[in-house]
Amino acid sequence: MTAEAAIPTRYPLSMRALHWLRAVLVCGLILIGWYMTGLPDDSIAKFAFFYPNHKQFGLLAWIVALAHLLIRWSNRRRLPEEPDALQPWEKLLSHMVHRLLIALTVLIPLLGYSMSASFTQSDGVPFFFTELPELLPKNDTAFVLFQALHKYGAYALLILVMLHVAGAMKHRITDRNGATDVLPRML
Repeated sequence: MTAEAAIPTRYPLSMRALHWLRAVLVCGLILIGWYMTGLPDDSIAKFAFFYPNHKQFGLLAWIVALAHLLIRWSNRRRLPEEPDALQPWEKLLSHMVHRLLIALTVLIPLLGYSMSASFTQSDGVPFFFTELPELLPKNDTAFVLFQALHKYGAYALLILVMLHVAGAMKHRITDRNGATDVLPRML
Protein backbone atom coordinates (compact mmCIF):
# COMPACT_ATOMS: atom_id res chain seq x y z
CA MET A 1 0.00 0.00 0.00
CA THR A 2 1.44 3.39 -0.97
CA ALA A 3 1.53 6.39 1.33
CA GLU A 4 -1.11 8.11 -0.82
CA ALA A 5 -3.48 5.16 -0.49
CA ALA A 6 -3.08 4.89 3.29
CA ILE A 7 -6.25 5.76 5.16
CA PRO A 8 -5.53 8.60 7.58
CA THR A 9 -6.22 7.91 11.24
CA ARG A 10 -6.27 11.57 12.33
CA TYR A 11 -7.65 14.78 10.96
CA PRO A 12 -5.12 17.25 9.53
CA LEU A 13 -3.47 19.46 12.15
CA SER A 14 -5.21 22.56 10.79
CA MET A 15 -8.64 20.95 11.26
CA ARG A 16 -7.79 19.71 14.75
CA ALA A 17 -6.56 23.15 15.80
CA LEU A 18 -9.63 24.90 14.39
CA HIS A 19 -11.93 22.30 15.99
CA TRP A 20 -10.55 22.96 19.46
CA LEU A 21 -10.38 26.73 18.93
CA ARG A 22 -14.01 26.73 17.80
CA ALA A 23 -14.96 24.55 20.81
CA VAL A 24 -13.37 27.02 23.24
CA LEU A 25 -14.96 30.00 21.47
CA VAL A 26 -18.44 28.48 21.32
CA CYS A 27 -18.44 27.30 24.94
CA GLY A 28 -17.05 30.64 26.11
CA LEU A 29 -19.58 32.60 24.08
CA ILE A 30 -22.49 30.59 25.45
CA LEU A 31 -21.30 31.06 29.03
CA ILE A 32 -20.64 34.78 28.57
CA GLY A 33 -23.98 35.17 26.76
CA TRP A 34 -25.82 33.66 29.73
CA TYR A 35 -23.86 35.75 32.20
CA MET A 36 -24.14 39.09 30.42
CA THR A 37 -27.88 38.81 29.69
CA GLY A 38 -28.44 38.15 33.39
CA LEU A 39 -26.70 41.34 34.44
CA PRO A 40 -28.87 44.36 35.28
CA ASP A 41 -29.05 46.99 32.52
CA ASP A 42 -27.43 49.57 34.81
CA SER A 43 -24.28 47.44 35.03
CA ILE A 44 -21.49 49.32 33.29
CA ALA A 45 -19.62 46.12 32.45
CA LYS A 46 -22.66 44.66 30.65
CA PHE A 47 -22.59 47.13 27.75
CA ALA A 48 -19.02 48.43 27.99
CA PHE A 49 -17.24 45.07 28.25
CA PHE A 50 -19.38 41.96 27.84
CA TYR A 51 -21.54 42.84 24.85
CA PRO A 52 -18.72 44.26 22.68
CA ASN A 53 -16.49 41.28 23.44
CA HIS A 54 -19.32 38.81 22.89
CA LYS A 55 -19.84 40.39 19.46
CA GLN A 56 -16.14 40.38 18.58
CA PHE A 57 -15.51 36.81 19.63
CA GLY A 58 -18.78 35.72 18.02
CA LEU A 59 -17.55 37.08 14.71
CA LEU A 60 -14.22 35.38 15.31
CA ALA A 61 -16.08 32.09 15.90
CA TRP A 62 -17.89 32.66 12.58
CA ILE A 63 -14.59 33.20 10.74
CA VAL A 64 -13.10 30.08 12.38
CA ALA A 65 -16.18 28.07 11.36
CA LEU A 66 -15.86 29.25 7.75
CA ALA A 67 -12.13 28.48 7.72
CA HIS A 68 -12.85 25.04 9.18
CA LEU A 69 -15.42 24.38 6.43
CA LEU A 70 -13.00 25.50 3.73
CA ILE A 71 -10.17 23.33 5.06
CA ARG A 72 -12.54 20.38 5.51
CA TRP A 73 -13.75 20.74 1.93
CA SER A 74 -10.22 21.06 0.53
CA ASN A 75 -9.12 17.94 2.48
CA ARG A 76 -12.30 15.89 1.92
CA ARG A 77 -10.39 13.02 0.26
CA ARG A 78 -7.79 12.85 3.03
CA LEU A 79 -10.04 12.63 6.08
CA PRO A 80 -10.31 9.61 8.36
CA GLU A 81 -13.24 7.37 7.60
CA GLU A 82 -15.86 6.71 10.21
CA PRO A 83 -15.33 3.43 12.04
CA ASP A 84 -17.11 0.47 10.45
CA ALA A 85 -17.89 -0.82 13.94
CA LEU A 86 -20.33 2.02 14.61
CA GLN A 87 -23.96 1.01 14.58
CA PRO A 88 -26.08 2.51 11.75
CA TRP A 89 -28.00 4.68 14.22
CA GLU A 90 -24.69 5.96 15.64
CA LYS A 91 -23.46 6.87 12.16
CA LEU A 92 -26.73 8.67 11.39
CA LEU A 93 -26.76 10.53 14.71
CA SER A 94 -23.10 11.46 14.31
CA HIS A 95 -23.67 12.84 10.80
CA MET A 96 -26.73 14.81 11.91
CA VAL A 97 -25.02 16.28 14.97
CA HIS A 98 -21.88 17.25 13.03
CA ARG A 99 -23.84 18.90 10.22
CA LEU A 100 -26.05 20.80 12.66
CA LEU A 101 -23.00 21.88 14.71
CA ILE A 102 -21.37 23.26 11.58
CA ALA A 103 -24.58 24.94 10.40
CA LEU A 104 -25.26 26.56 13.76
CA THR A 105 -21.68 27.79 14.25
CA VAL A 106 -22.11 29.62 10.94
CA LEU A 107 -25.71 30.74 11.45
CA ILE A 108 -25.74 31.89 15.10
CA PRO A 109 -23.04 34.58 14.66
CA LEU A 110 -24.92 35.84 11.59
CA LEU A 111 -28.08 36.07 13.69
CA GLY A 112 -26.13 37.92 16.38
CA TYR A 113 -24.79 40.35 13.78
CA SER A 114 -28.31 40.80 12.38
CA MET A 115 -29.66 41.39 15.87
CA SER A 116 -27.06 44.04 16.61
CA ALA A 117 -27.25 45.69 13.19
CA SER A 118 -31.06 45.97 13.20
CA PHE A 119 -31.42 47.29 16.77
CA THR A 120 -32.35 50.98 16.68
CA GLN A 121 -30.19 51.76 19.71
CA SER A 122 -27.21 49.70 18.55
CA ASP A 123 -23.78 50.99 19.33
CA GLY A 124 -22.38 49.20 16.29
CA VAL A 125 -20.76 45.89 15.57
CA PRO A 126 -17.15 46.00 16.76
CA PHE A 127 -14.55 43.60 15.49
CA PHE A 128 -11.39 44.14 17.50
CA PHE A 129 -9.67 47.16 15.94
CA THR A 130 -12.43 48.08 13.53
CA GLU A 131 -16.16 48.58 13.31
CA LEU A 132 -18.19 46.50 10.87
CA PRO A 133 -20.81 48.23 8.76
CA GLU A 134 -24.39 47.64 9.82
CA LEU A 135 -25.93 46.34 6.59
CA LEU A 136 -29.49 45.92 7.83
CA PRO A 137 -32.11 48.62 8.27
CA LYS A 138 -32.88 49.64 11.85
CA ASN A 139 -36.03 47.78 12.86
CA ASP A 140 -36.82 46.77 16.42
CA THR A 141 -39.36 44.18 15.26
CA ALA A 142 -36.64 42.45 13.22
CA PHE A 143 -34.31 42.82 16.21
CA VAL A 144 -36.75 40.89 18.44
CA LEU A 145 -36.96 38.09 15.85
CA PHE A 146 -33.16 37.92 15.41
CA GLN A 147 -32.73 38.02 19.19
CA ALA A 148 -35.06 35.03 19.69
CA LEU A 149 -33.42 33.07 16.87
CA HIS A 150 -29.94 33.84 18.25
CA LYS A 151 -30.94 32.82 21.77
CA TYR A 152 -32.73 29.59 20.88
CA GLY A 153 -30.06 28.74 18.31
CA ALA A 154 -27.48 29.03 21.08
CA TYR A 155 -29.52 26.67 23.27
CA ALA A 156 -29.76 24.20 20.37
CA LEU A 157 -26.01 24.53 19.81
CA LEU A 158 -25.35 23.82 23.49
CA ILE A 159 -27.48 20.66 23.31
CA LEU A 160 -25.60 19.54 20.19
CA VAL A 161 -22.23 20.22 21.85
CA MET A 162 -23.32 18.09 24.81
CA LEU A 163 -24.43 15.28 22.44
CA HIS A 164 -21.13 15.54 20.56
CA VAL A 165 -19.06 15.35 23.75
CA ALA A 166 -21.25 12.59 25.19
CA GLY A 167 -20.84 10.52 22.02
CA ALA A 168 -17.08 10.94 21.98
CA MET A 169 -16.84 10.11 25.70
CA LYS A 170 -19.16 7.10 25.35
CA HIS A 171 -16.89 5.59 22.71
CA ARG A 172 -13.76 6.63 24.60
CA ILE A 173 -14.90 5.00 27.85
CA THR A 174 -16.60 1.90 26.44
CA ASP A 175 -14.12 1.19 23.67
CA ARG A 176 -10.86 2.90 24.62
CA ASN A 177 -8.36 2.45 21.79
CA GLY A 178 -10.89 0.17 20.13
CA ALA A 179 -12.78 0.15 16.87
CA THR A 180 -15.20 2.96 17.78
CA ASP A 181 -12.90 5.22 19.82
CA VAL A 182 -13.01 8.34 17.64
CA LEU A 183 -11.37 10.80 20.05
CA PRO A 184 -7.76 10.12 18.93
CA ARG A 185 -8.70 11.31 15.43
CA MET A 186 -9.12 14.85 16.80
CA LEU A 187 -6.18 14.89 19.25
